Amino acid sequence: MKQKPPPGIEVLEGRCAGPEVCPLSRVKAGAVVCIRQLTTAPEVTDRLRELGFCEEQRIKLLTRRSNFICQVCNARLAISERLADSIMVEPVAASLPGA
Repeated sequence: MKQKPPPGIEVLEGRCAGPEVCPLSRVKAGAVVCIRQLTTAPEVTDRLRELGFCEEQRIKLLTRRSNFICQVCNARLAISERLADSIMVEPVAASLPGA
């Protein structure tokens, strides 16, 4: 069962509707994004933050096959599609420093 996006964020036909904020699971491999919100249970949110998946953190989605492999704080971490559905992100312009 897919988790609904938080209030104020609407996803239509697999694309973001609104100010370009969408679940990490909708991002193409190779994209650099900025985490805007974690919509997970409190204990999962705490663990994600410990791993580096925290608000305002830039991450790069490396692959999206059976798991989503992300580069976070110079480490590669794999997460499930269900978890990727719960991480709301916004694209980062490639020309920005650190992207």
